[in-house]
Amino acid sequence: MIRRALLPLTLLLVPSLLVAQQGRPDVSGATAAVTASHPLAAAAGADVLRRGGNAVDAAITMAAVLAVVRPHMNGIGGDNFMLIHDATAGAVHALNGSGRAGSRATPASFRERGLEAIPSSGVLSVSVPGAVRAWEDALRRFGTISLADALAPAIRHAERGFAVSTRLSLDIDGERARIARDTAMARVFLHGGSAPAPGTVLRQPELARTLRAIAAGGADELYGGATARTVAALMDREQGLITLDDLRSHRSTWQEPIETSYHGLRILAFPPNTQGVALLAQLNIAERFDLRAMGHNSADYIHTLVGGARLAYEDRDRYVADPEFADVPVARLISKEYARERAALLRARGRVTPELEEGRDGSGDTVFLCVIDADGNAVSMIQSLFAAFGSARMVPGTGIVLHNRGALYSLDATHPNVVAPRKRPYHTLSPSMALRADGSLHAVLGTPGGDGQPQTVLQVLNNILLFGMTPQQAVEAPRWRSSGTNRVAVEPGIADSVRAALVAAGHDARTAPAGAEFGGAQIILVHPESRMRMTGADPRREAYGIAW
Repeated sequence: MIRRALLPLTLLLVPSLLVAQQGRPDVSGATAAVTASHPLAAAAGADVLRRGGNAVDAAITMAAVLAVVRPHMNGIGGDNFMLIHDATAGAVHALNGSGRAGSRATPASFRERGLEAIPSSGVLSVSVPGAVRAWEDALRRFGTISLADALAPAIRHAERGFAVSTRLSLDIDGERARIARDTAMARVFLHGGSAPAPGTVLRQPELARTLRAIAAGGADELYGGATARTVAALMDREQGLITLDDLRSHRSTWQEPIETSYHGLRILAFPPNTQGVALLAQLNIAERFDLRAMGHNSADYIHTLVGGARLAYEDRDRYVADPEFADVPVARLISKEYARERAALLRARGRVTPELEEGRDGSGDTVFLCVIDADGNAVSMIQSLFAAFGSARMVPGTGIVLHNRGALYSLDATHPNVVAPRKRPYHTLSPSMALRADGSLHAVLGTPGGDGQPQTVLQVLNNILLFGMTPQQAVEAPRWRSSGTNRVAVEPGIADSVRAALVAAGHDARTAPAGAEFGGAQIILVHPESRMRMTGADPRREAYGIAW
């Protein structure tokens, strides 16, 4: 077994020679730091911290702002997962803010409609949205401000409007056909049938009113109040699968994170119903190889990690589901013993790579945020609508775009992820956190990117731990992504000779434009000597870091 010691701490202070260019400056601070998938969200979180709020206060405030300024990727009609580091207790808690299938959701309910698969959009793809309940639950347990206070910046941006970015304009333009089919959505997001141009103002007055109602009535407004009744009325009218009672009965779940060790660190991930097991399995397999000796983004390096990812995904797709309905062998999947077996299989396969079915979640329409406050409390959070604009259905009069997480259930009665009433769906959303051996916080990190999330997190960790990059260098460095069959997408910064060698090894390796396909990684690292909060925010999307 090959184990490499953590690189000398001083190496973090030396610019890595492996990064040809660093497009953004390093952003670090001695007191606190935030990153979020949009500058306005990061600014709102920083403001909360400067006014005396803690990490959870800032995280929920940023999450609400992201629901407004990244409306196609997340919202109050979607789900949420977070890892919370309580510095005083020295403990990390996992809050599962994913919703469940409606009480009408059974394989028979789809067969009766003549369907052999769950639709990817429309009311039949909608499960209960869990994000808002999770926001309130996190604040009640660990926050110092009210939900109304946390929602105030989001309400302001929805009511007064915000400047449309180039990225948002392009994203809306790419979904024009889906948006146009829903009158309520088209009225908000299409101006004269076209996407709003960069620099124009996007206002969402109906969403602002809904957020105000939630601020006044708490999460119960969405799960039992007038807003809930409006959602349920849409479902009844269009023969959806969710009832008012399904909304009323929804609860978040506090869980224990799962973890493994990796090059001297404890890496924490989210337990099932998420793919957190796939991240930890990939780390365990990766640790069986001398990756540093292979060289950063060499053909051997990528070939090895892609092979490990595919093995982890084989197990993920076979086992991961709601643990209240299925027996998920988590301990086995993330064990070092099992990793030895999988690494041996990977070596035996040599240049022959296994094929996968097309990934269950290739979508990257998700947002991530993280924060570390002055006391060392921290949050790593991810939330999503799943596809761009989720189910492509907006609840009339509310501004709520409903997610389509229900599309990830199976109709195969033998599969652990088979749809069932009030069962949570399989999720790719999995925030991460790293602790030192003594339990102190090392980093909070994560990324959007569907199936690519574990691969991106692994690459960012390796860039720092094995190749001496700063957090900003680590998220900007060229990446690769394996997704479905033998396809491996590589960014232009990876040499053509490497791509050619991957093709020779049996991969369908193609150069793809740098961008959202490769995630939108974010990290805040606590320097082991200076205790500076060092941020990394990915320019592939709209991620932004602030520290002071």
